Amino acid sequence: MSGFGATILDATGLRLTADEKALFRDADPFGFILFARNIDTPEQIRALCDDMREAVGRDCLITIDQEGGRVQRLRAPLAREWGAPFDHATQAGKDAARAMYLRYRLISHELRALGIDSNCAPLADIAGADTHPFLKNRCYGETAAEVAEISRAVAEGHLDGGVVPVLKHIPGHGRAVADSHHDLPHVTTPLAELQETDFAPFRALNDLPMAMTAHIVFEALDARPATLSPAAMEVIRRQIGFDGLIMTDDISMKALAGAPQDIAQQSRAAGCDIVLLCNADLPTRAAVAEAAGRLDETGQKRAEKAVEARKPPVPLDMEAAEAELAALMGGKVYV
Repeated sequence: MSGFGATILDATGLRLTADEKALFRDADPFGFILFARNIDTPEQIRALCDDMREAVGRDCLITIDQEGGRVQRLRAPLAREWGAPFDHATQAGKDAARAMYLRYRLISHELRALGIDSNCAPLADIAGADTHPFLKNRCYGETAAEVAEISRAVAEGHLDGGVVPVLKHIPGHGRAVADSHHDLPHVTTPLAELQETDFAPFRALNDLPMAMTAHIVFEALDARPATLSPAAMEVIRRQIGFDGLIMTDDISMKALAGAPQDIAQQSRAAGCDIVLLCNADLPTRAAVAEAAGRLDETGQKRAEKAVEARKPPVPLDMEAAEAELAALMGGKVYV
């Protein structure tokens, strides 16, 4: 029996169209991702998630970008309005790991209530003096040690909330001085330095179930962006030691050049398990699903393990969690 389709796909609106249902039934994507255009009411979100799972005939993962700050698809009154992660961690100071655990435990509670059971976090990229503004205040700190500690707490907050975390952007996006949504960043840092800095938080978190790639060229490894680079994927698998399910960042981002189906094939050939395609029309989604193919035996095992990481939420005393977070943050919970 073949594995899941090697894609994560999205929907154009608040409910699946008949054509989308047919495509998803045939392509059998590993999972789905939601955007602001897919969000209206709690009932509608749950119904859309039901549509997606019904289309593939299984309880697949449905993910979202709910970091807080600029990157949060769910907004009030559906969810709390959080400030930027970097600001939140800075405000908490020595208690940053615990505060960020509570932040993402509360976020996970909100997601699960809507039928969403994965989130594209933690972000284990290290903020530096030259980190591009699109990324910098989404980071958790400026050293490998603090980023690893806080990222671990964020991951545990998700897992305790029954939400599968997606570690990003492996093997590290912090040195990018360009926005990969629009341009392809190049990093010239020597490999030995990268191993001690950018790669270190990901090595410390290499047991997590899922990770998302960085659309960055590490010139010490390859002339191709990491998402399309067998050399970068070898570093991720062998030196960083990450053996979970690896998904690309959105292949429609401008950092990657070429037809989406060609990019999908290249990323799979490089070693990515899953291709993430966002904001595409139906023919493009169909072409990418065909180009990405299906998971092989190793990829399927990683995929099944990622789904198995979705556990029933640990009971949460919401009032106590909010009170503790408020105390840690000096009363400024939503900084």
